[in-house]
This record gives sequence, structure tokens and C-alpha cells, in this order.
Amino acid sequence: MSAFNLHDYLRQFIPKSYTVLHEGYRWQSLRQDALAGLTVAIVALPLAMALAIASGAAPEKGLYTAIVAGFLISALGGSRVQIGGPTAAFIPVVFVVIERFGFGGLILCTLLAGLMLIAAGLLRLGTLMKYMPQPVITGFTAGIAVSIFSSQIKDALGLRMETLPSEFVPRWIAYARHVDTIQVSALALTMMGLVVIFGLRHWKPKWPGFLIALLVCTGMGLAFALPVDTIGTRFGDLPSALPSFDFPHIPFERTLEMLPSSFTIAFLAGVESLLSAVVADGMIGSRHRSNGELVAQGVANVGAALFGGLPATGAIARTATNIRAGARSPVAGMLHALFLLLFMLLLAPLMRYVPLPALAAVLLVVAWNMSEHEHFRHTLSAPWGDRLVLLLTFLLTVFFDLTIAIEVGLVVATLVFMHRMAESVEISSGMRSMDGEESIDEGQRAQLPPGVEVYQISGPLFFGVANRLDDLLDQFLEPPRVFILRMRLVPLIDASGVHAMENLARRCQRRGIVLIVSGLQTQPNRVLAGMDFGERPGQVHFVANFERALKLATSLVERPPA
Repeated sequence: MSAFNLHDYLRQFIPKSYTVLHEGYRWQSLRQDALAGLTVAIVALPLAMALAIASGAAPEKGLYTAIVAGFLISALGGSRVQIGGPTAAFIPVVFVVIERFGFGGLILCTLLAGLMLIAAGLLRLGTLMKYMPQPVITGFTAGIAVSIFSSQIKDALGLRMETLPSEFVPRWIAYARHVDTIQVSALALTMMGLVVIFGLRHWKPKWPGFLIALLVCTGMGLAFALPVDTIGTRFGDLPSALPSFDFPHIPFERTLEMLPSSFTIAFLAGVESLLSAVVADGMIGSRHRSNGELVAQGVANVGAALFGGLPATGAIARTATNIRAGARSPVAGMLHALFLLLFMLLLAPLMRYVPLPALAAVLLVVAWNMSEHEHFRHTLSAPWGDRLVLLLTFLLTVFFDLTIAIEVGLVVATLVFMHRMAESVEISSGMRSMDGEESIDEGQRAQLPPGVEVYQISGPLFFGVANRLDDLLDQFLEPPRVFILRMRLVPLIDASGVHAMENLARRCQRRGIVLIVSGLQTQPNRVLAGMDFGERPGQVHFVANFERALKLATSLVERPPA
């Protein structure tokens, strides 16, 4: 790698915070960023605790994540206004990991996911995220929303259940068995929380609805001494000290067993962070550095794990809040983390009174927002392949496993794409067409001397359509002496396409047919040459265009047969 290329490579990992400070950072910008950071911290405070509890962890784990990972994502990331921390997308994965491997297993998964993200960024895979099929993203996002909704029924209704199954169907069976334990007070607080959140969203959209809902529900719970679970009754007092390196035993011997979950966490973190960065770019007219953002996400997840936190990524809703609050640089995100730390140090003794039904109301709203139900319905009107990918990914996410859903969704989306590409490729010859389309006009056909046949390929010659070349020679009742294959409209060819052309050439040779290939574009010409498929006098000829192919064919048929 030359020095210039190395410089270009390293430049994509320069944090936006350095770029902003290098451009010149003024007092007015600091004021705006501080106000935005405070606003986002107020929004993030209840969310961080609610997300941790929904994931099966203690509430302080969510705060640790928002503080440590949130600071690192803003300080090292490739987006100007990205806000990082725990998000709802991780809830189903984290819940299952903690259930199967314990919290120490989650720490290991988060560490591995962080390393995967760093590697992905260094390998410049961030630019590949834009090729993620939208039906897959919509499907697993809606599936996660349903899973989050399902996970909150217990606290929203105050059901008396010792354990909560991680699978969707057993979970609802368990709810049905304990429906007689519904607490009216818990249901009332949940409904009050929803009313406050949606009411403020309608009448005062700039007010921190989540935090106000928690304050109202906490006040009601204390004023009327409602018998509902709170953070204190279930988890004890929150620590009012700085996060430390004190985390549980990590089962390194189960590393291989945890790799699928680690990959899922890394995948979700990468996709969601880059989606959030794209949304932020559209709102502020900027451009993020995708590979630098992945590296920052990886470092942030490693940092969160080392402080006993949860997986983290860019949070779209909090990032949008940050922008609307006037953020101008990554300093806003860094200050948001510091404000959260201050809240934790000062308010930890009071947080024990927050009722869990209020947090459930917050997450029910998060699930509704995350479902993107309008986008889901809109995608259902797409072609059948997109609908299939959407529904498969959605149902597998809800009923089975997010890892399986993503894998199957990507595979099916790829197969659908290949099918569409194969259908778009035309192989035809005038009125005699394999695809029902005419590609050579009557004037050109009239010029063909007896014993010459022409077929034209329109579209990429890849493995999805390569086998269709096997049927070309079977179209003729009497084999021609010269066969012209027009490839002017073939933009690319792969190894399967080259193999199919070699088979065609061998079949032509066995039947005494001369094959002429005309109009090769740059990529097919390079691939054919690289795979040693070249000129073979008397058997295979390459010419620049159809006119030259016709002249060569005419001269060949005018010669007496050997």
C-alpha cells in the first residue's frame, strides 16, 4: 500500500469530534451542544433503565451502557450528532443470552461483538451495509417490536410470575395461566403512563414525555401507596458511584457456543448505527464516515462490556432528539453521557421508587414506534418476493430466533434477487426467441446468409442464467455452419457464465459449427481472458461488433466444407 493510499485509508477513521474541534469550536456551539446533551440525557435516563430491565438485567446496567458507550460513540464516531447507548433492538437477543449463559456470558458476547465491529470497520465493510435489503430490516425490526411488546405484559399487568419464558408462544401460554393474578393498580399505572406519554406527544411534543410519565406514575404510587413492584423492591438501590471494572465471571470456555449471538449483536449494532447515521445526515445535511463509525461502535461495545454494561449502538430516536434540540457536534453526545452520570450519582436513591408498570408503559410506546407499522403495510404491497422476505423475517424473529431470521431473510432475499436478475436476462434471435422477445430487426435478419444463425444475450451472464446457453443449439432443426453470439448487451459475466460458454463452444465443435462472439464489453472480455477462453482459429472467433461478425460468417460459409 502506498503512502497516499494509506493516508486515504486512515482518514476514514478520523473521529468527527476531532474534525469539529480542528475546524474551530466556539462558545456558542458549546452552549447549543450542552442544551442538546441535557435534553437527550433527560430522554435517555428512563429509557436506559427500562431497556436494561426488559433485557433481564439490573437497571444500572443500562445506565452504565449509556454513559460509557454513549461517550465513546460520540467521541470516536464518524457521525457529527450520533447518540449511542442501549436500544430496544437488543432486548430479545440479550434476554436469551442472559437466560442461557448468565450475565457473564453477555459480557463475553458483547466483547466479541465489539471486536467483530472493529474488524468490520477496518476491513471497510461499512459501505456494504447499504446493500442490506429493506424488507429484511423492516421484518426483523417489526418482529423485535412484537417481542418487546410481548415481554412487557407481565409488568404492565402486574402478573405474579416467578419466571418469564424467552420464547414467544410459551410466554403467552404462561400469561394465560396467570391471568387471574392481574393487579388493578399496576394496570392503572400502565394506562396512566401511556396517557401521559401520548398526551404530551400530542399537546407538548417538545416536553420529555417518558420522564414526565415516570414522575407522574411514581408520584401516584407513593401518594396512594399502591402495591406494585418498583425498581427498589425488585433490584434494590441503584449504585450512586462511578461504574467500575467489577463484572461477573466470563465463561471463555463457551466462546464457540456464543459466537452466533455475538454475530447477531454485532450485526444489529452495525446496521442500526449506520441507519441512525444516515437519518442524521439527512436531517443536518452532513455525511458520516461509515467505517469509522463501525470502529467506534466496536470500541464502545468493548468499553461497555469492561464496565459491566449491555450492547450498544446508535439510537435513531435519541439522535433525532439531539438534532432537534440544536446539537452541532459530537460534544453534545459526550455531554449527554456526562449528564447521565451526574443524574445517576445524584438521583440514585430516588430511582428505587419508580414503579415497573411505568417503565413497561415506556417500552410499550417504544415497541409501537419501532414497529413502523405504516412501512410494514406499505411493503406488503411490494412484489411477491419482497413480501415473502418481509413475512419470513418477521415471523422467524417473533417465533424462533433473530439470528435465524436474519440468516434466512438474507438468503431468501438473495434468491429472490437472483430470480429477478435471471428473469431480466433475454436470450433471443429475431422472430425465433427463447424468451418471447425480438432483439434483432428484420433488416439484420435479411442480411444473414444461409447457414448462419444469430442469438443475442441481453443482461448479465451469471450462474442464474448460464444454464440457458445449453439449449441454444437445440433450437435448430438443422445445425448452422456458423453461430454468432452477440454479447454487446452483456455488462458482466461470472465463472458460471464462462463455463457455459466453454460448453457451448465444445458442442459447436462436435457439430462442426464455428462460434463467433461479438461485441464483448470490458468486464466480460477481461474475465474470459483471465480464464483462458480465447480465440481458437476455425472454432471460436472474437470480433468487435455485429457487422464484422457478419462479414466473417459470410466468408466462412462461402468456403467449401472441409
